[in-house]
Amino acid sequence: MYNKRPIISTEKDWVIIWLYAIITVIGLLCIFSVEYKANDDFFKSLLAFKKNYSKQFVYFIVCIVLATFVLLMDSKLFTATPNILYLLGIGLMMLTFFIGKNVNGSKSWIPLGFMNLQPVETCKIFTALALSKYLSRPETDFSKSKSHLIAAGICFLPIVFSLLQNETGLALVYFTFLLPMYREGFPPIYLIAGASLGVLLVTALLFSAPQLIIAISILMMCLIYFLKRKFKRNKSILVFLIGAWLASVLFVGLIVPFLFKHVFQKYQADRIFSMVGQNNPYDNESTADFSAVTVSKKKDKADKENYNVKQSKIAIGSGGFWGKGFLKGTQTQGDFVPEQHTDFIFTSLGENFGFMGCTILMLLYLALLLRIVLIAERQRSTFSRVYAYSVASIIFFHVAINICMTIGLAPVIGITLPLMSYGGSSLLTFTILIFILVKLDADRQMVLR
Repeated sequence: MYNKRPIISTEKDWVIIWLYAIITVIGLLCIFSVEYKANDDFFKSLLAFKKNYSKQFVYFIVCIVLATFVLLMDSKLFTATPNILYLLGIGLMMLTFFIGKNVNGSKSWIPLGFMNLQPVETCKIFTALALSKYLSRPETDFSKSKSHLIAAGICFLPIVFSLLQNETGLALVYFTFLLPMYREGFPPIYLIAGASLGVLLVTALLFSAPQLIIAISILMMCLIYFLKRKFKRNKSILVFLIGAWLASVLFVGLIVPFLFKHVFQKYQADRIFSMVGQNNPYDNESTADFSAVTVSKKKDKADKENYNVKQSKIAIGSGGFWGKGFLKGTQTQGDFVPEQHTDFIFTSLGENFGFMGCTILMLLYLALLLRIVLIAERQRSTFSRVYAYSVASIIFFHVAINICMTIGLAPVIGITLPLMSYGGSSLLTFTILIFILVKLDADRQMVLR
C-alpha cells in the first residue's frame, strides 16, 4: 500500500511555533504603537513600506516563508553544511570592512537595498550549528583540553570581528555558547574563573585600580597566613593562590584599562560607569580640574548618557499596573524614548499594557525557554541537544540584558529583544534559530551527527 509522506503539520512542536507567533505579533503591535499617529492612513502607510511597522510586517511575512522552507528541508542538511556555513558567516563579517554601511558608529551592516544585513547577528546561527557539529563528532573527546580550545575557538572567533566592527554588545552574546559546552562536559572551573573575573570587573567600576590591587593583596596574604599549615602537605594550593593573585592583579591593572580605553566605545564606557554613579576614569579629558564649571560639565555629560534609561523608566513607570491602553502612551507616542522601536521596545509594552503586560511577556519568554530546554533533553542526537541549548542560551541572554537595560540594571550596549525589536536581521536570525530547532526535534528519532 502506498503511504503518503507526512505533511508539514505532523510531529512539529506547535507549542514553540505558537509562542514564536504570539511574541512576534506583540512586537509588531508595540512597534506600531510608537509610530502610528491619529491622522495616518493605516492601509496606505502599511503598503508604502516607509514606516517601521510596515517594514517589520513584511519582514514577518518573509520569515514565515523562510520558516516553512526550513521545515520542509531535510534535517541532514543542517548536519552536513555547518562548517561551510560558519566560514560563510566569517566571510560576511570580513566583507563588512570593505562594503559595510556605518550605522550609529558601527560598520557592521551590508546594504541589500530593501534591508541591511548584519552578519554578526546572523553568524550566531552558523556558530550554533558549527559548535553542534564539532561536539557531536565521534572523534571529539570533550574531556581533553585540546577539544576545549577548539570549541572555544569556534565560539569566540566571531567576537574578534564584532569588536573590530564596534559591536561590543553583540560580541558578548557569543559567550553564551559556554552553557551548551558546560552541558556537554566543559569543566566548571572555567565558568567559575569567568564568573570571578566578571565580579572583579564590576568591582573595578567602584574602586580605582590601586585600591583594588591593595585589597586583593591583603586578602591573599590573609589566606596564605591562615592556610600555611596546609601548604606543607599540598604545595599546589600555594601555587594556585599565587596564580590567582597574579591573574587578578594583571586583570585589574592591565586588562580592565585596555577594555575601557580600546575595546568599549567612549559612550559605552561612560554609560557603564554612570550606571554605578561614577565618572569614567579612562576618559581622555582631564580629571584633575575640579572647578565648578568642570564638575557641572561632567554632570551634564552623565545626564546625557543616562537620558535613554531615564526616559525608558519614566515610560514604563507611567504605565502603572494595567497600562494606559493601546496607542495611548504619551511618552512613546511623543518620541521621548530614543530607539524605542529597537533596543527600547520594552518601554512601549510597559507604557501601553503596564505591569500586567510586562508580566505576560516575561511568562511567554519563560515558557519558550523551558520548552526549548525540554526539547533539548529529549533529543537522541548530541548535535540536536547542543544546538537546542545554544538557542536557549542566546535567547536568554538577549531577553535578560535587554530588559535590564531598559530599567537601568545593565548598561546600554545595543542588545535587541528577541522577536520584539524592529529589524530584519534580528527577526530573521531568531526565526531561523527557532525553526531549525523545530525541524531537528521533529526528526529526533533520526541519528544526526
